[in-house]
Parts: sequence; structure tokens; C-alpha cells
Amino acid sequence: MSAYSPAFRAHLESECTTLCHCWRVTRRDGQSFGFTDHDRALTVDGFAYEPQSGFATSEARASLGMAADAVDVEGALSSDVIAEDDIAGGLFDGATVQTLLVNWQTPAQFASIRRAVIGKIVRTDGRFVAELESVAASLDRPNGRYLRRTCDARLGDARCGVNMSAGALNGRGAVVQQTAPATIRVSGLGGFAAGWFSFGEISWTGGALQGRSAIVVDHRIASEGVLIALPADEAMPGPGDTFSIVAGCDKQFATCKAKFSNPVNFRGFPHLPGNDAAYGYVTGGGQFDGGPIVE
Repeated sequence: MSAYSPAFRAHLESECTTLCHCWRVTRRDGQSFGFTDHDRALTVDGFAYEPQSGFATSEARASLGMAADAVDVEGALSSDVIAEDDIAGGLFDGATVQTLLVNWQTPAQFASIRRAVIGKIVRTDGRFVAELESVAASLDRPNGRYLRRTCDARLGDARCGVNMSAGALNGRGAVVQQTAPATIRVSGLGGFAAGWFSFGEISWTGGALQGRSAIVVDHRIASEGVLIALPADEAMPGPGDTFSIVAGCDKQFATCKAKFSNPVNFRGFPHLPGNDAAYGYVTGGGQFDGGPIVE
């Protein structure tokens, strides 16, 4: 069944057309935004699309076979709903983008021509370029499990089984000051050992970054107090901003056993033989009875 209505198809076949593109962006948190490259606002299928004359799209490709297609959407950060800090914070990463072809004179005539996912956003000079990946792009990503020594579960999920609501795994505090480009001194975590929150997650509960989360790169105790290191490209909080933080896991079997008492649920293969065992061969004096390499 064609996605084009008879009236819209007749318009496309006419000598003069009045067409534009509309994009409906749905973030992973459920918020949706509408944009169009037309010069006035449009309402299509009950959803509003605001005009952004600075938008432009690259050539779209639809390839046969297993190739992953992509198209770029470029525009200025002129919309109130597109904040550079939101892009930097990753709020638009993985968002779904539905592209519509619309007759702007009669918006009831439209067709959905593409559904894609935002794969990469590049920002420069107040502009952004969002790469829209087709569904086939997921075939280029690793799927399934790998045989490796480290755990592939997320701390606290159903496969891990650790109760993250336990008080010893959670902390709260406030930012005292920024001591380095990606390091902050905090209060409220004095009762925890150094490294306890490394690889954990910090969520901002107050301040300009409220509602956002970030990975904790490092948690250490120095002469000036407790320090938390964040990713270099992460937006930094200000003094007085409050946060909650959960313990981290480095995915090692020893950590799972000593820190969380959870070795039975470890989802890695800590006793996986190394290259020496894999490439070994029979030699005199060796024991080759089929028994386990590691007890």
C-alpha cells in the first residue's frame, strides 16, 4: 500500500509543487520537537513544526543490500528548544527522527519518507550537523555477548542482581568548587573510601544541570578534600549544586566479589584461558588429562 494519498500523489505529478520537509525529533526521554525547513509554522497530523530557515539536508541515499544509509541535517542553534548544552549533555543522542514530505499549501497532504536515529552530532560555530542513521546501521554494531574476562552486565540490572537501594552504595552531597577543568571538590562523601564511586553515576538534583547524569571517571581523596573527576566534555556544575551518586563497578571479578559480594552473578569469564593456553601444544612432562585449567 502506497504511503502517498491519491491527492498528494496528484500534487507530486503536477507541473508545479509546493513541498517542504518536516522533522519530528523524539528523544529517549519521550519529549518530541517539530521542525520544518519552510518559512512559517506548520501543523501536520496534529503536531506543530516550527520554522527554521537555517535547516538544510544532504543527499539522502537508499541502497540495496546490507549497506547502512545516512543523511545529514544541518542547522543553526536558533530554536529555543535546541540548546547547545542539551546537545553537549547527550540529550539528543539516539533520538528518533521521522522525516515527512509535506505540501505546505495543504499540510493534510504529507507522507513519511524516512525514519532514522541520530547517530552523531557535530557542533561548530553555533551550528550543528546531525547524522541520521538508517535502521540498517544497527547491523554494524556489535550484538550478543563476548567471551571476555570482564562482566558485561550493568550494575544493578536484572542480570547483575545487586540491590542499588542499599545505603552503602549511595551518597549525596554538594559541589564546593571546581578545582580543575573536569574535577570538582564535593562535600557529603567523607564517609566513603577512595575509589568507591569510580565508574559510578552522578545525578544532579539541584542547579543548572538538574535532571542530568554523568559517569564518574574517578573518585579520590586529596589533602583539600573529596574530588570527583568527570568526563572532559561534560558540562560542569557550579558551587552549591547538589547531587546524588551511586557506587561504580570496574567489571572485574575481584571487585564483584569483594565490593558487592555478588560473584555468583558475575557475567564474565574470569577464568578464561589466555593465549598461552590457547596456543599450547603437547610437550613432555605436561598433564593432559582433560581436567580444568583453573580450579
